[in-house]
Amino acid sequence: MTKKKRLWFLLPALAALLIPSLAFASEEAAEYIPSAYATFWSLLPPVIAIALALITKEVYSSLFVGILTGALLYSGFGFEQTVTHMFSDGFISVLADEYNVGILIFLVVLGVIVCLMNKSGGSAAFGRFASKRIHSRVGAQMATILLGILIFVDDYFNCLTVGSVMRPVTDKFNVSRAKLAYLIDTTAAPICIIAPISSWAAAVTGFVEGEDGFSIFMRAIPFNFYALLTIVMMVSLVIMKVDFGTMKLHEDNAKNGDLFTTPERPYGDSNEDAVTGKGSLIDLVVPILSLIICCIIGMLYTGEFFSGTDFVTAFSQSDASLGLTLGSFFGLVITILFYLVRRIMSLSDCMSCLPEGFKAMVPAILILTFAWTLKAMTDSLGADVFVASLIEGSAKGLMNLLPAIIFVIGCLLAFATGTSWGTFGILIPIVVNAFQSVDPDLMIIAISACMAGAVCGDHCSPISDTTIMASAGAQCEHVNHVTTQIPYAIMAAVIACITYIIAGFTRSALISLPIGIVLVIGTLTVIKKQQKN
Repeated sequence: MTKKKRLWFLLPALAALLIPSLAFASEEAAEYIPSAYATFWSLLPPVIAIALALITKEVYSSLFVGILTGALLYSGFGFEQTVTHMFSDGFISVLADEYNVGILIFLVVLGVIVCLMNKSGGSAAFGRFASKRIHSRVGAQMATILLGILIFVDDYFNCLTVGSVMRPVTDKFNVSRAKLAYLIDTTAAPICIIAPISSWAAAVTGFVEGEDGFSIFMRAIPFNFYALLTIVMMVSLVIMKVDFGTMKLHEDNAKNGDLFTTPERPYGDSNEDAVTGKGSLIDLVVPILSLIICCIIGMLYTGEFFSGTDFVTAFSQSDASLGLTLGSFFGLVITILFYLVRRIMSLSDCMSCLPEGFKAMVPAILILTFAWTLKAMTDSLGADVFVASLIEGSAKGLMNLLPAIIFVIGCLLAFATGTSWGTFGILIPIVVNAFQSVDPDLMIIAISACMAGAVCGDHCSPISDTTIMASAGAQCEHVNHVTTQIPYAIMAAVIACITYIIAGFTRSALISLPIGIVLVIGTLTVIKKQQKN
């Protein structure tokens, strides 16, 4: 505490000696509740940040304005409290959080490993390997999708690994960076949320209190319409060779050699000096396999699997941040030792990748820090309490329509806050309490709607960490990724909402899911025909 702050705290203490009633001032200050708490205004900061980002196409200043708005609302527009809340409870607090620090370390380590794979020639070797077997833009995109599906353990790991491996291949076949970012993002959270063994499954099962969380997660998979339909849509887009919205402009330009469309290239120099020397395909495969295996072991370790806990329980109670940090560290050590033994790189070359890998991740780290701080401002204004009261107030008399309503609210909440896991934590306990004893079948559909809405909002939001990492993995300008992906996500969301309305009445995934798939393919067919005309 600074000397200035100490002087301020002496004043109420001296006043309390003279006026006994003021002795309770410190307690009242500790219980301070802003006037905007749990009101519509609590959602204003992220709305402003998102709107400015989309309008100005400048992320850092937009996020800062959103953070400042939240701090002003919290303090009642008082200067001193605004500044202290923004920094003490915002930037400093989120960077002091051990979970967040673990994610940042994980990011940096992955950046270093990507740099090592590039300088060893492993990435270039994979490019040569793929070029002999992939002969078209469709093949390059389908290979990206397949790799994204295979790496289902965690969305952070998925985004950065798929991007670093597939970027040289998609560049060769003139796939735009915006399209690559979309493919990465769509095979990250939507895959993880339907994979039983993933950090997302672990998070969801942890929010289902009083029930067998893993069993409910498994039963909810067929009803997770947004995740399933957006995957169907992604594959259909690639096979049918159709794009729309701003993505079409990016893809048309990419076919003529311009992979970026806009001049902004925040990651543009990170791969320019990649060494393509004597590395071979094994110099890419071993680091990636080491990462996957070590990350899985790391997550199991944090879930006390090696202390006797069963596999499923260990995964459900794992600490994803610590597990991924431990796994990536040991993956890095294995990679360096492997390269040294093979004499692909010297120790000094390996160590030079440390600052270079960190530098490559700086844009993602900055955006994540701003996004986390914005979430802290929103939390301090009680946005979760406001949304929870809306849900509880609409739970009566709308039983059959409730899955669709919950899906929409989940989308809006995750979009505004940039966190799908936070949306799970708010909505799933409410759904369980509302339907646990009333309609267990509808409870499963409603829980899946929570998960689907959270993934959809997370998929669209420019302040979502997964969206940010997808941009980093593809080395795509972040706003370009957001603006090109939103039309696709909205289309899938609208069809998913219709599908939830059907499911609310039929209670059957066998009926509602095929209808949703037909709507997706039918809509894309109509768009393609209109483009030809």
